[in-house]
Amino acid sequence: MSIPSQNSMQHVTDLFSYRQYWAKRLLPAPVLPMSREEMDLLGWDACDIILVTGDAYVDHPSFGMAVIGRVLEAQGFRVGIISQPDWTSAEDFRRLGKPTLFFGVTAGNMDSMINRYTAERKSRSDDAYSPDGRGNTRPDRSVIVYAQRCREAYKEVPLVIGGIEASLRRIVHYDYWSDKIRRSILIDSKADMLLYGNAERAIVELAHGLAAGKSLQEMREIRGTAFVLKQTPLDWVELDSSELDEPGELPSHPDPYAHEPDCTQRPVVHNLREVPREQRGRVVVRLPSYEQIKDDPVMYAHASRVFHLETNPGNARPLVQAHANRQVWLNPPPLPLSTKELDRVFEMPYTRKPHPAYGKARIPAYEMIRFSVNIMRGCFGGCTFCSITEHEGRIVQNRSEDSIVREVEAIRDLTPGFSGNISDLGGPTANMWRLRCKEVKIESACRRLSCVYPDICINLNTDQTPLIHLYRRVRGLDGVKRVFIASGLRYDLAVRTPDYVRELVTHHVGGYLKIAPEHSESGPLSHMMKPGMGSYERFKTMFEKYSREAGKEQYLIPYFIAAHPGTSDADMMNLALWLKQNSFRLDQVQSFIPSPMAIASAMYYSGKNPLRKVHRQSGDVETPIGERRRRLHKAFLRYHDPKNWPQLREALKRMGREDLIGNSKRHLVPTWQPKESGVTKTGQRLQRKGAGPADKRKGKPVAVKKRARKPHGRSGR
Repeated sequence: MSIPSQNSMQHVTDLFSYRQYWAKRLLPAPVLPMSREEMDLLGWDACDIILVTGDAYVDHPSFGMAVIGRVLEAQGFRVGIISQPDWTSAEDFRRLGKPTLFFGVTAGNMDSMINRYTAERKSRSDDAYSPDGRGNTRPDRSVIVYAQRCREAYKEVPLVIGGIEASLRRIVHYDYWSDKIRRSILIDSKADMLLYGNAERAIVELAHGLAAGKSLQEMREIRGTAFVLKQTPLDWVELDSSELDEPGELPSHPDPYAHEPDCTQRPVVHNLREVPREQRGRVVVRLPSYEQIKDDPVMYAHASRVFHLETNPGNARPLVQAHANRQVWLNPPPLPLSTKELDRVFEMPYTRKPHPAYGKARIPAYEMIRFSVNIMRGCFGGCTFCSITEHEGRIVQNRSEDSIVREVEAIRDLTPGFSGNISDLGGPTANMWRLRCKEVKIESACRRLSCVYPDICINLNTDQTPLIHLYRRVRGLDGVKRVFIASGLRYDLAVRTPDYVRELVTHHVGGYLKIAPEHSESGPLSHMMKPGMGSYERFKTMFEKYSREAGKEQYLIPYFIAAHPGTSDADMMNLALWLKQNSFRLDQVQSFIPSPMAIASAMYYSGKNPLRKVHRQSGDVETPIGERRRRLHKAFLRYHDPKNWPQLREALKRMGREDLIGNSKRHLVPTWQPKESGVTKTGQRLQRKGAGPADKRKGKPVAVKKRARKPHGRSGR
């Protein structure tokens, strides 16, 4: 097997420079087919590539399968979609026949477990990515199940997995829903290859290679891919991950190479200085094995730290991780798309509507984004609870202003129901468009986990003047009445450009602006890698000033997370006091969900902090584990709800803070309790006060709706 060195991986082939496949003359399709009847109308005898997804098929650039399908179509391939198949047998996976090249499998725009279960591990009754929001339209761990059924349908067809679920489970990971360590999804799905991140480059190169007669084994040089080997190639040097971060003495485990007669020929080093300079481009970092990690939380934290330090496409080395006698090899992350390439990706011939097969069924996720525009990818914030950076990366990829304007015009001209309002110009965050490191060389060498924590990097360009120009141009288009900004705002960046805050507040806030300080206390914020409340207060002052100047009554709606690692009961109590002092009464709140591979998930499972070097003697991270304590932390956020008062009174007494129990404004909870029926006058008055949109007397919002689950990459989370 030939795997090229790191240096040879720096060559970039333009995404749309490949010679198109012969089937180009049969394309493009008005909409990618989901049935044999549609294929017949197109004159297709077969699909070259069949994409299997757990979401309803919406032909829109915010839905992953539509993007991948249209990009492959632009290369000349016939692409079919199997959407939300019946997974109880292989029959539904044969509906389009046998693909000539490969199956591509994804769970959809969300990890299937997050899609199906709440933070309390309770089954959700709805699914925003299904027709009419119906629940139970996909299995648990959909990628594994779909991959098994594809194998049953056509065993000999190459099988490739990708999307957010595969990305977040590409190495050994903690699974919150089973509360155990799971193997790489490559092992459990038995797929031939995994594509992680935004995989346009990888899947286009893969498709053309297979079309040219290459085998998957001959294309293991593609960045952003992972696959299974029997052993590391002998011409590579293994660097033990303990050289990068010393976790202490490793537990003994079976040698996965013991059965290999030539294992002694493999160079293995514990110090990078031992590697000859001419070989340093062929160094692979060996992560602790599945067998080491599954019984050792400290090794899990260590592996998480090393993994996240190897995620910059400019300097990341390949990673290898043993699962018994098999090796999961991860190539470095894909190189970001250029603005020209990203523009073309977003300007494929999307219908911007659900597939006609759904008729008049309403797809909630589509309704949420049909009048919004994604202007960028990636996020350099590095929030430890967020999975955007593990999937899309930390380098922001930008669309051009002209391309964004053309999409707004397409919404205006083609999208049914458009009334003149653009619901969002954003992406993973609202205001990182065109922000990146001032020097490419510095960016390529950097291993920081965040460009904005603990402080904004001096090498980061924070000028948001181009974004002001974009806002003005879009709202000046004919037929556009209002342009709202709904993506999560990095207020610590926003305050660096006061003119941007003025523009935002004056023209792009519809009465309420949602931002996410996440907490008020330094302990939790440091474990989240979020700025302190000083940044929030500075932004709040500017927001209120520019609202007054514009003659508008507008409010900030802050979001907070309960039960995040690093949060004590006292931290939540102090946050509740901050909320009361600022007259905020949250309606529905969010508890921390440990998503696979997130740094905060490593804290939750291991009790160690991967933001620092991990040692066996490292201090423990205080983590709210267990249903009772997680409920308490949520109760502090809803301190005003009578249902929570008994639990809060008990906790305050236990904490020695009985001084906060009383009936005056300075107390957190009262001494009395309304009747269970809730018909007492005082109880009625209290509940009614928390139900309206705002308390005009104090000028503060008193209710916050639950954060809707957005397509991945469009949320500030």
